[in-house]
Amino acid sequence: MRLGMIIDYSGGFAETVELLQEYERNGLDLVAVAEAYSFDAVSQLGYVAARTERLQLMSGIFQIYSRTPSLTAMTAAGLDYVSGGRFNLGLGASGPQVIEGFHGVKYNAPLGRTREVVEICRQVWRRQPVEFRGKHYTVPLTEDDGGSGLGKPLKLINHPLRADIPISIAALGPKNVELVAEIADGWQPLFFHPGKAELAWGEPLAAGLAKRDASLGELDIQLQTSFFFGDPPPEAMQTVRNQLALYIGGMGARDKNFYNQLACRYGYEVEAREIQDLYLSGRRGEAAAAVPQDLVEAVSLMGDEDAIRRQVAEFRAAGVRTLLLNPLAASAEERVAHVGRLSAVIGQRG
Repeated sequence: MRLGMIIDYSGGFAETVELLQEYERNGLDLVAVAEAYSFDAVSQLGYVAARTERLQLMSGIFQIYSRTPSLTAMTAAGLDYVSGGRFNLGLGASGPQVIEGFHGVKYNAPLGRTREVVEICRQVWRRQPVEFRGKHYTVPLTEDDGGSGLGKPLKLINHPLRADIPISIAALGPKNVELVAEIADGWQPLFFHPGKAELAWGEPLAAGLAKRDASLGELDIQLQTSFFFGDPPPEAMQTVRNQLALYIGGMGARDKNFYNQLACRYGYEVEAREIQDLYLSGRRGEAAAAVPQDLVEAVSLMGDEDAIRRQVAEFRAAGVRTLLLNPLAASAEERVAHVGRLSAVIGQRG
């Protein structure tokens, strides 16, 4: 099991980067940079690449609507080049609040667009002249497609270090997860409940894996999880509770909230409805209080060594192969130490 860490867009970037070599000495394998509607992740990943030598890097995630497929491929190849072959391309559809509200781009056909973006990226990395006629993307744009007629198929000028840069995709809905299991190297779920994952995603995972090219290997489930090694203080648990309330209650319109739908698939229909009602009425504290304690504990990684060992075993049994940690310890030194202790626990397995 690999240990990764998310560098959050809410702050602490410089401090975290300064400590990355120390994190690496304590067992960290991968660092991911989030984007959302913050500073772009590309510039930060380039900076991290220059400050590290062995850590794997990943976008967590690039939104498929905010860059053309060819630009996404160029960016991934460029980051792979400056990092010496250490970049992993994390993609996702995000949601209409960000895509339409911030980028002014229509949010439609996330499944079809994701598949086509992945196909075009792999074509670019193979240095083939890019020729693609899909339902959502046409390259090159011909006169019949509304172009000038001057476009011609081009291949990437540079030679990518790798033609098979790993691609992981953030997905929650059944159809999205089925697509990821079919075409991607990795899957980035959020709020992954190891005891209920089969209930939420068993069928779509099986359907996607049945169509998966064997050359892709095992699907790498890359789990984002809040993390505290030891008896978690109340504020750490509250952080997880607040995040769940935000996503289940307020991330998207009432009838188009992917996280609320996930909570329902986990079997928390009544609780999900109450959280959403409270959150959308402005009663955020009450919404957080309504989040079930067993859900808070299941989707996070917190506790003493025995509890951590048990939770890691549960994640592993559910297919998780990479942990993307959000360390919640108060100080930077504690966060590094906690990662080291977790690395030791994982290393003791078997």
